[in-house]
Amino acid sequence: MSKLKSIEELQKIRQAAKDNLDLRSTAESEDRIIIRVGMATCGIASGARTTMNAIVDELREQNITNVSVTQTGCMGYCAEEPLVEVVFKDKPSVIYGHVDAQRGREIVNEHIKNGRLLQNAIITKSFEKID
Repeated sequence: MSKLKSIEELQKIRQAAKDNLDLRSTAESEDRIIIRVGMATCGIASGARTTMNAIVDELREQNITNVSVTQTGCMGYCAEEPLVEVVFKDKPSVIYGHVDAQRGREIVNEHIKNGRLLQNAIITKSFEKID
């Protein structure tokens, strides 16, 4: 890591870290969307950490600020890992399976940003296809 040359550089680093933490916090705002990434042992072994980082990065790139990204334990579908649950207020939650970094970015762009579900990725064992 290079040496800091000014207080402004330090402030930029601090703000970037704060923005990243804000995306990972849970807020009680009315319009807050929650994304939960399964980070139990099976999820981590399947690449959930990379998935979560891709989701956070895509939210930042798209400047989407009303989303909290959190990790959760076992969701019960180990064969479908990595798992991602999307929760909108007053709508049924949706669990996506086999979510790699690319699919995580797709969830942000399609489901979060445009309101379109990724029907081919929803775990249908517990959820009917939702229109």
